[in-house]
Amino acid sequence: MGASLPPKEANLFKLIVKSYETKQYKKGLKAADAILKKFPDHGETLSMKGLTLNCMDRKSEAYELVRQGLKNDLKSHVCWHVFGLLYRSDREYREAIKCYRNALKIDPDNIEILRDLSLLQAQMRDLSGFVETRQQLLTLKPNHRMNWIGFSVAHHLNTNASKAVEILEAYEGTLEDDYPPENERCEHGEMLLYKISLLEECGLLERALEELRKKEPKIVDKLEYKEQEVALLVKLGRLEEGEVLYRALLSMNPDNYRYYEGLQKCVGLYSVDGQYSPDEIDRLDSLFRSLGQQYKWSSAVKRIPLDFLQGDKFREAADNYIRPLLTKGVPSLFSDLSSLYNHPGKADILEQLILELEHSIRTSGQYPGRVEKEPPSTLMWTLFLLAQHYDRRGQYEVALSKIDEAIEHTPTVIDLYSVKSRILKHAGDFAAAAAFADEARCMDLADRYVNSECVKRMLQADQVALAEKTAVLFTKDGDQHNNLHDMQCMWYELASGESYFRQGDLGRALKKFLAVEKHYADITEDQFDFHSYCLRKMTLRTYVEMLKFQDRLHSHVYFEKAAAGAIRCYIKLHDSPPKSTAEEDDEMSKLLPSQKKKMRQKQRKAEARAKKEAEEKNEEMNAGGASKSGKRHVKPVDPDPHGEKLLQVEDPLSEATKYLKLLQKNSPNSLETHLLAFECYTRRNKILLALQAVKRLLRLDAEHPDSHRCLIKLFHIVGSMNAPVTDNEKLIWSVLEAERSTISQLHEKSLVEANNAFLENHKDSLMHRAAFAEILNILDSNKKSEAVKLVEESTNNFVPRNGALGPIREWTLKDCIAVHKLLGTVLLDQDAALRWKSRCAEYFPYSTYFEGSRSSVSPNLVYSQLSKNSENESSNHSTGSQNAGSIKSNGKLDAFKELTI
Repeated sequence: MGASLPPKEANLFKLIVKSYETKQYKKGLKAADAILKKFPDHGETLSMKGLTLNCMDRKSEAYELVRQGLKNDLKSHVCWHVFGLLYRSDREYREAIKCYRNALKIDPDNIEILRDLSLLQAQMRDLSGFVETRQQLLTLKPNHRMNWIGFSVAHHLNTNASKAVEILEAYEGTLEDDYPPENERCEHGEMLLYKISLLEECGLLERALEELRKKEPKIVDKLEYKEQEVALLVKLGRLEEGEVLYRALLSMNPDNYRYYEGLQKCVGLYSVDGQYSPDEIDRLDSLFRSLGQQYKWSSAVKRIPLDFLQGDKFREAADNYIRPLLTKGVPSLFSDLSSLYNHPGKADILEQLILELEHSIRTSGQYPGRVEKEPPSTLMWTLFLLAQHYDRRGQYEVALSKIDEAIEHTPTVIDLYSVKSRILKHAGDFAAAAAFADEARCMDLADRYVNSECVKRMLQADQVALAEKTAVLFTKDGDQHNNLHDMQCMWYELASGESYFRQGDLGRALKKFLAVEKHYADITEDQFDFHSYCLRKMTLRTYVEMLKFQDRLHSHVYFEKAAAGAIRCYIKLHDSPPKSTAEEDDEMSKLLPSQKKKMRQKQRKAEARAKKEAEEKNEEMNAGGASKSGKRHVKPVDPDPHGEKLLQVEDPLSEATKYLKLLQKNSPNSLETHLLAFECYTRRNKILLALQAVKRLLRLDAEHPDSHRCLIKLFHIVGSMNAPVTDNEKLIWSVLEAERSTISQLHEKSLVEANNAFLENHKDSLMHRAAFAEILNILDSNKKSEAVKLVEESTNNFVPRNGALGPIREWTLKDCIAVHKLLGTVLLDQDAALRWKSRCAEYFPYSTYFEGSRSSVSPNLVYSQLSKNSENESSNHSTGSQNAGSIKSNGKLDAFKELTI
């Protein structure tokens, strides 16, 4: 570096490098300018000056200088390395790798360049290249521990675990007997545990166990040692030894569910699906009774038997489990029990049990069969549990009566208002749900979770402006909405994106959904720093797990929702494109001159206002100036806050396809993925890809209404196509004919016959009848009245159960809304839609969509008044001096409404 310079300038060049490494960018810049005064064409100095400017956010100058430096000295490995670092800072990893390879052609043994290249290869999952680079590093510096470990990990990632073990053993052979020293024991122990996990992965279980026991003195993490040992014993079938070890682990932590599961495996009483014979249930019961005697304070030992016990034994165990938690007042009790509602019959037993407890406490103030009096709060928590139980079962009226009684009993418990808000949300009254969530928020303005729940309810009620004002109370700068984006607050962006989509604001909806997609790109980038850190700190097992997690990152539910939301936006944009400038000019030409003038004035004022706001924000951002290093901490102003530029795409469906491919790769087991694929490909006239989507739908769930709908629609489109002319068309046609014969639903049947057979198999299901009606209308538009009649003749049957309070019907609010939209927008029968609306208003009296008699849209209802008050009062979050003495009897703390965090 700087070899062609005189000694004084060469020292200055070293100062530039040192200043860059220590982030003293102004100092480095000064040194670079001093060299360039005498040697203005020195390539390496120009490159280093560009790299320094890049760190000061002067990217265009940086690229210009680095390119100029490279042009002046093409055979300098420094120039190529710097160019690679520049690309790396902009996440252009493939270009950076090319630059590093060019640098290595000039200086093939440069350790720094090889190390940087290996990091990029790990990031891009170029695993064969990663192995090659790590081998080169090890050859150059075999006395460096990190090079041995890096080479081993590279082979492991490249699916060669046996080679990774050999490398680690070779590394151990270079160590002295008294290794490691005291300050490296943790790192060495982690390396040994990693080696044992590799042996286990290779299937060498006996050798892994032998190695583990042999190296026990050198392993610091004794808990991990025991867990690894017991896992190997179980895999080897040495269950008696495993049982002893699991019991030892339980004595250390009797609330660890995995230890109980392992113990069940050792005694031969474990089932993956949770199904047991009566004899096995008895044996499990006696096992957990003995463990319960041993670990009396353990919650897990009391909770796990509820999963496998049946009948009276289940009732007894549930009673013993629930009573102390109700007395203690544990708000999360229902969440703990909620998984039991998927077990047949257990929900009915729980209902009868809790009702008996409620009756006994209400009449005598004590539990059945007890003489000790319960505290007054026990009744409130019992009502709280009952309300959540009835909410889960869809009996919203009973749930609300129970929660109202609990609020009347103790009006100062925040959880009661939060649960009431949740019940109203499930019942379909989002405005009232938001009002009660806001009331809960006002009772504890320092609780971030309650604030977030309130924001979520407001977004579900499409109160976006109010939700934003509430959300920013807990951000760094109270008025900075962008902080929610900086904090990667994905639940907020998804909820607000869905709200904008419901309101038809596609620009803002797309902006929110794509913001979530950007977060996932950032998370992928964030792994970069760990490639060197984890090898240095020897957290190897966690590192490999992290890489595997990153490989399946886009299968996360938040990404799935964001990608699906963006695709729906693009499909809607394709179906209803925004008006072009010419169309807008045509509309303007129809206006009177005075109206045109007013319109233009409004537009000019709006543009000027937006420009002024942007300038003010820029001034605020720049007020802080630059830091000591010379790097400016400026937050960029969003040039497109309303997402208008996102709507100006030439081909919305090609944009949708980008996200669709990610969903198809990462969420292939989701019905929605293939439904969206069908919608996109049919619009793009890609018939074979649409067929592929339909086949995947049928594989996942052939009886689903949407699978049937897509299948018949596809072959109806094919049937209405012109006869094939070109070779390509003939080939597509032959594929479709061949595939049709393999689909059992269409085998030797016409589309009408297939549709009739579908109805015959599912005549009692509302959504299946709706799917049949939609297809009937598509196949023969003259049968629209028959289709409407079929939907209207659907009956909402009662679900058979042994419950004590009120019936449960089959239809859900979501399904009924979908059917109403079908009648109004697809079958285009407004009278039938009105009749359906009035019918569903009786089934769902709290639904604002159907304008039920008890919903907040009903003018005489208390919820209506409360939600209106909430909207009016909560919109002002400014600080003010208030009289804090007024606390209403229903628990609403109006005195704190005006306060901010």
